[in-house]
Amino acid sequence: MPNIIELLKALLLGIVEGITEWLPISSTGHMILVNEFIGGNAGFFGEDLFLYGIQLGAILAIVTLYFKKLNPFAPSKTDAEKRDTWQMWFKVVAACLPAAVIGLALNDFMDNFENWQVISATLIIYGIGFIVIESINKGRKPRVTSISTMSYKTALLIGAFQVLSIVPGTSRSGATILGAILLGCSREIAAEFSFFLAIPVMFGVSALKLVTNDYIMTSAEWIILAVSMAVAYVVSMIAVKFLTSFVKKHDFKVFGWYRIILGAAVIGFFLLK
Repeated sequence: MPNIIELLKALLLGIVEGITEWLPISSTGHMILVNEFIGGNAGFFGEDLFLYGIQLGAILAIVTLYFKKLNPFAPSKTDAEKRDTWQMWFKVVAACLPAAVIGLALNDFMDNFENWQVISATLIIYGIGFIVIESINKGRKPRVTSISTMSYKTALLIGAFQVLSIVPGTSRSGATILGAILLGCSREIAAEFSFFLAIPVMFGVSALKLVTNDYIMTSAEWIILAVSMAVAYVVSMIAVKFLTSFVKKHDFKVFGWYRIILGAAVIGFFLLK
């Protein structure tokens, strides 16, 4: 049975994962940094088995929230709606191709860059990117206002942007949302397509890490992982609802400023440590 300190760490990391997985602020970066602050990198909390296993809780929240929209077999849907759902999934698959080809090939290599220097740099760079792109797009009318009107070419290009997220601290949602906005998608569709794209990508990456990992978990560690996944699931549902509501009235600049401030704080913390 894990002790109270371990359970509190599991609770904290579940909250961090649930919030940062869907907001464009880098979940992996936050998880690594929070682990550094709470001294979790030396134990199970720093293992890939935990860091990728906890993501399954977050992705199950998307499946729950959008189950009807994602389900092409829903009896309440008309034939036209079922066809649109299949088309949506085909576009998601198309967007996954760049990550499947390039991301998997570089995945192990990029693990060497999971350090505060890279994370702080990507936090700041993409933070500036959000501010600049939102400033450029101010007043522009989006060309893509629904996934059904999104072309396969656009979906594939959004998937290409997603490959950038293999660099620690980038943010998978941040890269795909930025890419989608640049390609003419509305903020709402950029966020929603990013959610859907996460399902096969995160399931695939987590499954790969879990299958190829030779770490043997104890019963206490199974409890820790289960607690973190459950917390990530609940918090993810709240975070996704918040983001979908937020982007209807606001742009992503606030996340850009957050990334810049956090990146600067990380640099200051480790230089003065």
